[in-house]
Amino acid sequence: MQTVSTLHDDRTVSKLGGLGAPARDASGRLLPEIWMQDGAKRVEQALARLLNAEDDGETELMAAMRYATLHGGKRTRALLCLAAGALADTPAHMLDDVGAAIEMMHACTLVHDDLPAMDDDLLRRGLPTVHVKFGEATAILVGDALQAHAFLTLSSLNAPGDNRIALVRELAQAVCAEGAAGGQAIDLSLVGKHVSLDRIVAMHRMKTGALVRASVRMGALCAIAEDPAHAALYCALDRYSACFGLALQVVDDILDATADNATLGKTPGKDAAAQKPTCASIMGLQAARQFALDLLRDAGEAIFPLGPRAERLAQILQRADAHLLKHAPCA
Repeated sequence: MQTVSTLHDDRTVSKLGGLGAPARDASGRLLPEIWMQDGAKRVEQALARLLNAEDDGETELMAAMRYATLHGGKRTRALLCLAAGALADTPAHMLDDVGAAIEMMHACTLVHDDLPAMDDDLLRRGLPTVHVKFGEATAILVGDALQAHAFLTLSSLNAPGDNRIALVRELAQAVCAEGAAGGQAIDLSLVGKHVSLDRIVAMHRMKTGALVRASVRMGALCAIAEDPAHAALYCALDRYSACFGLALQVVDDILDATADNATLGKTPGKDAAAQKPTCASIMGLQAARQFALDLLRDAGEAIFPLGPRAERLAQILQRADAHLLKHAPCA
């Protein structure tokens, strides 16, 4: 793998991951709306390219896979990958495909989470969930196939074998029994129970946080080896990911209790209806809101030592902070 000697030189946006022409304000700061929109568009194009096989006329599997991945979403995990990739000057074409693989895996977890045997949701991103539109059996296969396509994408990258192995391993760890799958199992087991906040936090770190952590680490792993020379970098990224991933889930808990269909893109109030313990239900909405804000602040402190080249990671925090303040203001 390549290494870099410094993380503090501030280059143009076009070299920070190769996502386009320089886009800065008068003070020289990156314009987040420019690179985020461009990055999300590039990942969408990669998804459309990678999931392009025609259905055989007897099934709708590929159509359902595209429906699950190409109909909206903030692309937060892919953007985290692109932002971390900016630290290493990772080529844009590589980041696009890695981001697409992450979004395939994220879509897999959502499709399965929405199933009647899991969270039994009818809406996702403002549209009927996959099992509602295509049937439960097809939805199960969509999740299975998206997971396989995610690993196929990573294994087919135009990159050295060590890089591809590291990326495949990272994504697999994120969704295994110690990651998202295990977190979902714990989530289901806690329904209707009184549990401690620590237990909820541990579950969230697996169910949501593991894939967030992988998204950040994979952006760096595209070009920077995880070795003693870069221990400080990965320590900072892991702390950032732990705080941001948990904050995302706490915000989701808050919005489930306070927002409407249009804001959520899915059915609100499902946690309470299903008697699922959450940070919001245990702490109370205001305390949970402050907890999320504190986590976002801690995530920013984690990457402060990385200097200007972590600016994109910081801007993702700022977007999350603004989203929380807009949709869950102080009482």
